[in-house]
Amino acid sequence: MLTKKGKYGLKALVDLARLAPGETAFVSEIALRNNIPKKFLDTILLELRNAGMLRSKKGPGGGYSLSHSAAEIRIGHAIRVLDGPLAPIRCASRTAYEACEDCADPEGCQVRRAMTEVRDAIASILDTMTLEQFVAVPGASAMIDDEELEKRVG
Repeated sequence: MLTKKGKYGLKALVDLARLAPGETAFVSEIALRNNIPKKFLDTILLELRNAGMLRSKKGPGGGYSLSHSAAEIRIGHAIRVLDGPLAPIRCASRTAYEACEDCADPEGCQVRRAMTEVRDAIASILDTMTLEQFVAVPGASAMIDDEELEKRVG
């Protein structure tokens, strides 16, 4: 399941992908446009920056921007950075496998087998989907417009 952290991170990436080339956005602007708590967003954007997806500049004209084009950023990678493995249970994970304490035969376990198929299906979609494709989904905008942002900021 996608956590709030993962959901907010994806919303922030979409926000940044919609900026004009060379443009940056401050955390407070992204938070307002997407109804995300600023303090939580600070942590999320730092993780995405540390993973190499974002760059940041301080001072006037500063803020966050994508470090690569939206066509180069994979949604599966972003989710893994923020939420960890895509597998619904640890024993079905490729990157963070942990055997279940109650399982005597992981190779023959029907639950593990089914959850591995679920993981593979999720990964096949999210690991091929780029941020550019994600942004292009019709009706996907949950952001507030500039006029509403002005009202809220004052």
